[in-house]
Amino acid sequence: MSRFAILLGGSLTVTERLMGQIAGARVIAADQGMIHAAALGLTPELWVGDFDSAGSELTVQYRHVPRRVHAVEKDATDGGIAIAEALGLGAGEIIMVGGMGGQADHVLGHFGQVLDLARQGIASLMTSGDEEAYPLLPGARRLDLPAGSRLSIIPFTDLSGLDLMGVRWPLANRQVPLGSTLTLSNIAHGPVEISLREGLAVAIAYPAAPA
Repeated sequence: MSRFAILLGGSLTVTERLMGQIAGARVIAADQGMIHAAALGLTPELWVGDFDSAGSELTVQYRHVPRRVHAVEKDATDGGIAIAEALGLGAGEIIMVGGMGGQADHVLGHFGQVLDLARQGIASLMTSGDEEAYPLLPGARRLDLPAGSRLSIIPFTDLSGLDLMGVRWPLANRQVPLGSTLTLSNIAHGPVEISLREGLAVAIAYPAAPA
């Protein structure tokens, strides 16, 4: 199965870590997300959306990229359409580049999308370069973070049996109710191990710059 980078219209800082994450990925741009293509040195294989925010300069610059144009009045965001296209092309992993920052409603919608992808067994990551978000479902996962990275876990439901290791303030078998701030602003010592018995959450990391 293929790895896809979806270019979205949120914030983006090009970092060595980000470039490593998307290296070798197939690329789909969602409307204004094409604005990041040049900075990343990428030419998407497909450009989708209603094109209400891309702008004429961008559409001329990338006129050679195949497009699928959708009506403004539709039942999904441009990012949601791009993700559906990637899944239709056999995506086994999706990286939402530019998925952080910008409009809060879209960012929260993206959190829901990565959780849904995880429930389908599709690996997913949201990133702005400076900020990353990972879905957390029941089970265990490892986040490869540089030492000194700030890490928060945002519950989307009540959480049961949360273990958090490799951080300044570890947790063992904790219950974390929806709305709790217990799991905000931890510090990673390096790679972080997380396990969860019940619930849904998103881990948000601010990767520290290499020393």
